[in-house]
Amino acid sequence: MDLQSAVQQRIDELVETDLGIQVAAYRHGELVVDAVAGDGVRPDSLFYAASTGKGASATVANVLVDRGVLDYDRPIVELWPEFGAHGKEKATLRHVLTHTVGLPALPPDTTRETLLSKTEYLAAAEPWWEPGTKLTYHAETFGLLVGEIVRRATGRTITEVLREIAEPLGIAGDVFFGLPAAHRDRLVTLVEPAGADPMFAMLGELFAKVMPPSAMPRAAYLNQPENLAVEDPSSGVLNARGIAKLYAGLIGEVDGVRLVRPESVPVITGPSVTMPDELLGNPATMALGYAIGRLGSTAEESPASFGWPGMGGSVAWADTRTGVTFALTRVLFDPTGSPSAVEIGNLVAKTLC
Repeated sequence: MDLQSAVQQRIDELVETDLGIQVAAYRHGELVVDAVAGDGVRPDSLFYAASTGKGASATVANVLVDRGVLDYDRPIVELWPEFGAHGKEKATLRHVLTHTVGLPALPPDTTRETLLSKTEYLAAAEPWWEPGTKLTYHAETFGLLVGEIVRRATGRTITEVLREIAEPLGIAGDVFFGLPAAHRDRLVTLVEPAGADPMFAMLGELFAKVMPPSAMPRAAYLNQPENLAVEDPSSGVLNARGIAKLYAGLIGEVDGVRLVRPESVPVITGPSVTMPDELLGNPATMALGYAIGRLGSTAEESPASFGWPGMGGSVAWADTRTGVTFALTRVLFDPTGSPSAVEIGNLVAKTLC
């Protein structure tokens, strides 16, 4: 059985619990898996994909570095003078991309509607540590910081720059930081599993120091398309085919398009920082804007892989050794994660990597 058929067969089985699934995989720029299952789920359907969208914001930043618009080690204050408050004058884009800048926390009055207004707060904030010396996952502030740095350098929003980067790949309508009104009818309705409230509450307590409960994504909120209109570069509204193709364009050539020079790929995707996560406690190995390691394995087990999973069960990753990229989205918005993303990702990796 070929890989396309094997993936399709398995997600047809998994749809009983996952309710709807998209899977896409590229190898050396060729689409080798494009499978969907579930009522109303099409290859072009759009899913709220939480932190899987960080892969897109990181890619925007890395493309701009490759083009000479940004520099990993240029102090942020040269673009954003207010950012130098409280000893942050030496903080750089590299610190932001590796989650070592020390600004993981949003103010307690933050809601998803007011996210974009919090960049001034971050500029004026005192860092938790000297930038570059420690690490913790910047769940929501990552995208705000990257987005503002991009805006300061280009005079355009990160959404506008993403569109420019995505258009040559034919995916400008498949990866968003905020859902345009014209695409609302493509948004898939998410479903939370029964009994999920205690797990959401536990996550709220875990992230209480960095994210107020009002900013925690829940399906009832996310299923109202107008609520996803606000640009949030820490999240994504996307489909599997679009984000997998964006990664494919980052690590190689797709349809005659390369997003960065070949010599830049190992710089962007190789290990940059390895430290314990100060908030979550786990060891973390970061590339420049991505986590090293395939979902379901460790950085040591899959050192050539990098990407981001998203709360609820989405994931996208790439493997530079084999030229494979993979993405999965699903209807079941489960705060415990996605066994399906691990299983199908491993099936693809075992076959292609």
